Amino acid sequence: MSGGISEAYGKLDGLGLAALVKQGEVSAGEVLEEAIRRAEAMNGTLNFLTYKAYEEGRAMAADPALPDGPFKGVPWLVKEIATDWEGLQNTNACPYFKDIVSTFDCERVKRTKQAGFVLLGKSNSPEAGWALSTEPRMYGATVNPWDTTRTPGGSSGGSAAAVVSRVLPLAEASDGGGSIRTPACHSGLVGLKPARGRITLAPGADFWYGGVTFLCVSRSVRDTAAFFDVLGGPLPGDAYFARMPADPYLGEVGKDPGTLSIAMVTASPEGCTPVDAEVREGIENAGRLLESLGHRVTPEDVPYDFWPLYDTYTRIGAVGTAAWFDAFAGPGLVGHTLRQDETENLYWTCVHKGRGISAVEHHNDIEALRVMCRDIVGRMAAYDAWLMPVVPMVPREIGYYDMSLDVETYNATIMGPDCAFTAPFNATGLPAISLPLHWTAEGLPVGAQLVGRDLDEALLIRLAGQLEQAQPWADRVPPVNAGA
Repeated sequence: MSGGISEAYGKLDGLGLAALVKQGEVSAGEVLEEAIRRAEAMNGTLNFLTYKAYEEGRAMAADPALPDGPFKGVPWLVKEIATDWEGLQNTNACPYFKDIVSTFDCERVKRTKQAGFVLLGKSNSPEAGWALSTEPRMYGATVNPWDTTRTPGGSSGGSAAAVVSRVLPLAEASDGGGSIRTPACHSGLVGLKPARGRITLAPGADFWYGGVTFLCVSRSVRDTAAFFDVLGGPLPGDAYFARMPADPYLGEVGKDPGTLSIAMVTASPEGCTPVDAEVREGIENAGRLLESLGHRVTPEDVPYDFWPLYDTYTRIGAVGTAAWFDAFAGPGLVGHTLRQDETENLYWTCVHKGRGISAVEHHNDIEALRVMCRDIVGRMAAYDAWLMPVVPMVPREIGYYDMSLDVETYNATIMGPDCAFTAPFNATGLPAISLPLHWTAEGLPVGAQLVGRDLDEALLIRLAGQLEQAQPWADRVPPVNAGA
C-alpha cells in the first residue's frame, strides 16, 4: 500500500486494519511487525506488557490457515488475569501463580482465534484484579499515556495504555467492579461491560455469581460491537444464559436510537468519593449533547443504596477469592496452599475473611444481594438509559491503590468509595458503557457512563454510535504515543 503500513496503522481501528489484510494491501505479518515496533517503542515508558509473544504471533501471522474472520491479522493482547491461552503464562500478576502455564484454550480464546486475531503478548494488570489501577509488585506499574504520573485505570490498565498509545486498536479487558469501564474512562477509550450471561466463562461455570464478564477496550464503537459479536453467546448449560440477538451488534452502530428518556446522575452516593468538578462538567456536557440529539434528559439521584450492596458483594467476592486460591493448592497446579509472602496483604486478609464466612452466611449474602439487585433493576427500568460518571474522580496518581492494606480498610476507604458507579452494575448484571466525551483543562480524559436496561446492549451501542458521530474522539491522541 502507498506510504506503507506505518503511516496508516495509528489512524485505523481494528476493522480498518483487517480490511487492508483482507484486500491484500498488507499482510498479517507486516501488521504484526508494525505492532511489535510500536510495542518496543512504548513499553519502556508505559509498562503495559507482562509477556512478549512475538514469536508465537509471527507463527500465527505466517500460517496460511489464519482464519478469515472480521479481525484477520489484527494484533491482540491477552489480559494477565483469568484467560487461558494454551502455552501462555497465566500468573494473574500474583507470585503464588508465577509458574502456572495454561494447558488449554478457554472458549473466549477459541473465539478470538477464529476471528483472525494475531497474538502480540499479555497485558499488565493489578494482582488478582481488585484495583482501579494497574500496579502489581510482580510486574511494576503501568502508567497513563496522558500523564505518566497517573494510572490508566484497572484492572485492564495494560490493555488500555497499549490501545490509547496506538500500539494496537483494541485489546482484551474484563470487569468485576469496573475493570473495563474505568480504564476506558481514564484512557479515553470505549469500554462496554456486557450484561450478565452474554459471554460464556467456559470451561469455568461462574465468576462471582455473574458479576465478572469479559470483552475489550477499543478506540471505536464499531470495533467494540464487532468484538462483542465475536465473543458473545453462551454455551448450553452455562449458569447464566443470555442468547445473542438475531441481528449482529455491529449492525446497531449507525442506527437511529429514537428519542430516549435518560436519567442523569451527577452526585455520588453518601459516603463515597465526591464527584470532581471536572467529572461533573463532563457528565453535564454529555447530558446537553444528548438533549441536542433529541433525547429527554432528567436529573436524578443515584438509584441505589451503595454501601449495603457493596459490602454484600465484596463478602461474596471474599468467599470466591478464598475458593479460587485454594483450588490451585493441589498437585499439578501450584502444589501448596497460599503463603503470606506469595500475595499482597489485601488478598492474604481477603482469603482469611472468605474462609471465615460460613456456608449459611454465604447463602444469605447471595439471597440478600439478589433482592437488592432486583429492586435496583426495577427502579432503573423507568428510563431507557442512565447517564452518570464511571468513577467520581480523574485518574489517581500512581501509588494510591495500596494493596498492603487489609481487605476491610482497602474496601472501606480506597476501592469502595471510588467504584460507587461501577460495582453496582456488576452486581445487578446491567449492561454499561464508558465513552470518551470529555477532557479536563489539564488534558485528562473523563468517560461518561451509560447504563441500559437488562440485556439491552443494542440500545447502548446505537446511542454510543450516535454520540461518536456527534462528538468524534478518534483524533484525540495522548502525549505519549507510538504515532497517530
